[in-house]
Amino acid sequence: MWTKVSAAAVPAVERFDWFNDVVASALMPTALSSERSADFQAEAAVLDIGAAQVSSFEYSHVRSRRTPALIRRGDPEQYQLALLTRGRMWMSQCGSDAELAPGDMILWDTSHPFEADCRAGNGTLRALVVQLPRTALPLRAGRIDTLLGRRIGADIGMGAVLARFIASLGAHGSECAPQELNRMGTVAIELAAACLAQRIDAYGELPAETRARALRERIDAFVEHNLGDPALTPGLVAAAHGISVRALHALFRTEPESVAATVRRRRLERCRADLARPELAGRPVHEIAARWCFANAPAFSRAFRGAYGISPSDFRRETARAARGQLGPSAD
Repeated sequence: MWTKVSAAAVPAVERFDWFNDVVASALMPTALSSERSADFQAEAAVLDIGAAQVSSFEYSHVRSRRTPALIRRGDPEQYQLALLTRGRMWMSQCGSDAELAPGDMILWDTSHPFEADCRAGNGTLRALVVQLPRTALPLRAGRIDTLLGRRIGADIGMGAVLARFIASLGAHGSECAPQELNRMGTVAIELAAACLAQRIDAYGELPAETRARALRERIDAFVEHNLGDPALTPGLVAAAHGISVRALHALFRTEPESVAATVRRRRLERCRADLARPELAGRPVHEIAARWCFANAPAFSRAFRGAYGISPSDFRRETARAARGQLGPSAD
């Protein structure tokens, strides 16, 4: 589903000009310069997700400037939110500036001038950019303007949830059906709104459905992070998010499965992944099960077979055979 282009298909002497055109088309007209224009490397990809768009960029050193003249030439009237995954970046907009390291995010507005310097050392910088129509965010533009050109950390809270979602789009967006991608666009807008609102103390101004979506995603991240904790119960999840167990169940009423079922499924997925890892081949099945909180070996075996149609031991043997290129029926 990604539309991908690469500078490798362009003559070396034309690559930097080609990349300038790609940025202008995918994001906005911008004046670019580079210390590596003679041996420039770049790849780009675009994924439409309904009301929003995700762009993936990998490129050599670039300085960029968006001037009033370039804004008049073309303005998509978007907020663009970047997640840096490799390299370093400096950016300045509306009187604020920030230095970014991998894992950081930053927001800019295509309707305002900015400057940026993106450095990748000896390799290439990589970033994912979510393009959000300005009219799609349920927050006043004047409030959002205070966040432009500022670093948004992705280590805790809604910043961590949003960054995890953007990274997942980059890794798995191509696996989604068109209707799923449309839903992902709505989720991207709601999570971005929740993250930004939290930073300007405007969370209460968000629509109820946006707050509910953000809470569900925070719970999802909490569950993922705590799967190895035997105390991970609906009661613990509810307490960690300041809501009652009843409210937690109500929040997931429209979801395909309950919180407890989600925990169980994901623990089984972790067991399945560990059973397929060659470096864990010498570890007994019951130890892997216990690592993910399945203390009763027979009960784990029944649950695993119920989920995947094969016993844990047989799955491990079949996976090992497949890895050796000798996939065949089990000897048992």
